[in-house]
Amino acid sequence: MNDLKQYRVLILLIIISFSAEIKAQDSFIVERDSLSEGAGFLTFPDSVVMDASSVKKKIETVAPKEAAFKPNSTKAVIYSAVFPGLGQIYNRKYWKLPIVYGGFLGCYYAISWNGNQYNGYKDAYRDFTHDIQPGSQGGTHAWKDFLPYSMIGMDDDPLKWPDSERTWFRSALKNKRDYYRRDFELSIIVTVGLYALCMIDAYVDAQLFDFDISQDLSLRFDPVIMQETASRARTFGLQCSFTF
Repeated sequence: MNDLKQYRVLILLIIISFSAEIKAQDSFIVERDSLSEGAGFLTFPDSVVMDASSVKKKIETVAPKEAAFKPNSTKAVIYSAVFPGLGQIYNRKYWKLPIVYGGFLGCYYAISWNGNQYNGYKDAYRDFTHDIQPGSQGGTHAWKDFLPYSMIGMDDDPLKWPDSERTWFRSALKNKRDYYRRDFELSIIVTVGLYALCMIDAYVDAQLFDFDISQDLSLRFDPVIMQETASRARTFGLQCSFTF
C-alpha cells in the first residue's frame, strides 16, 4: 500500500513538473508573440517613447531654440541716422564697416584740406584787394604767402608793381579762392550723400536680410498655347522663363 502511495505521489510530481514546464513555455511564447505583435510592445516601448518625449519637452523647456535673427528695417535706419555704421552693425554686416568709415575718413580729409585752402586764398584775396587801394595802410598781408616763385622778392608795396602783374596776381587769387570754395562745398555734399547712402543701405539690407538667392540660374524655353479670342484664332508659340 505504501508503495502504491509513493508511486501515485511520484506520478503526481511528474505531472506537476511537466505542466509547469508547459506553462513556462507558453508564457515565453506569449511574451515573444506579445513583443512582436503588439501586446507587450505597447506596454514597454510606449513607456520608453513617453519617457523620451517627456525628456524632450523638458529639454525644450530648459533650453528653447533660438529664434532666427531678422533685423527691423526701421531700427536699422534709426541706428544709421544716429551714427553712421550702427545700422550695418545692427544688420550684422560687419564687413561693410571699413567701407563706411573709410569713405567718411576720405570725406573728412577732403573737407579739411579744401576748407583750409579756401580760407587761405580768401584772406589773401581780401588783403591784396585792400593793399592795392590808394592810401591803404596796415593789413595782415596774407597774400605774401601765395606769391609764385617768379614774383618772390618784388616790392612789398603792390602799388609799385606793374599794372599787368598786379591784375594777374589778383585774378589768380580770386580763381584759386573760387576753385577751393567749389571743392569745399562739393566735399560737404559728398559727405551728406554718403551719410544718406548708409541709411539707405541699412534699410535695404534689413528688408532683404532673409532674401533667398538660389544658385540655380537657368534659362528655359517652353511651348505655350495662346487662347482663341474674337480677333484671332488659337495659336501656338514659345515662351522664355528665367529661374534665379
